[in-house]
Amino acid sequence: MIHLHCTRKLLAKLPLQDNGRLQAKTSSPWAANDTPATRLSDWHANLIRLERRQCVLFVHDTTRFPVFVPALKKPDFAELDYWFADTFMNALLKTGADDKIMTAAHLALGPLVCDNNCNRSVQGTMNQMAQDLEARLWYDNTGVEDLLPYSTSAWLADRPCTAKGVKGALWPIKAMHGLLRGKETLET
Repeated sequence: MIHLHCTRKLLAKLPLQDNGRLQAKTSSPWAANDTPATRLSDWHANLIRLERRQCVLFVHDTTRFPVFVPALKKPDFAELDYWFADTFMNALLKTGADDKIMTAAHLALGPLVCDNNCNRSVQGTMNQMAQDLEARLWYDNTGVEDLLPYSTSAWLADRPCTAKGVKGALWPIKAMHGLLRGKETLET
């Protein structure tokens, strides 16, 4: 299972069951019982509006690796498990992940379990990334529909981030690849 700490804006949009899991219309590849937390657990997510379109930005708590899912409509929120897993795996490919990393990521994926426990340090990183997205739209004079989710996630991950309690800067790509390889050193 993947703990997803949502902002109030996003939590209001999600059709959740009593256990915090999404009420998807399609069948889930994960069992109905709760699976244990994996090394990919603990993400934060925020609903951001870009050009009046609803987008979700996920950021991994430890590595600050982002996953950007643009232009969601109301039925898409029930399928957030699918959108997250698809975009995360393809963003990893865009960052140059090898077979070992991709296999570890696939095995560590699980159903999203949502709550509203938030960390201000991670939220600060999410806000900075959202501002970077807005600046990119303005600078490139493009629309949100032109932001491809996989390459945009990789673009957001290719920059240093700060985190409370970590000396120096985190490079999200390097940190996520290291986490999935089993090397959990986050300092640069």
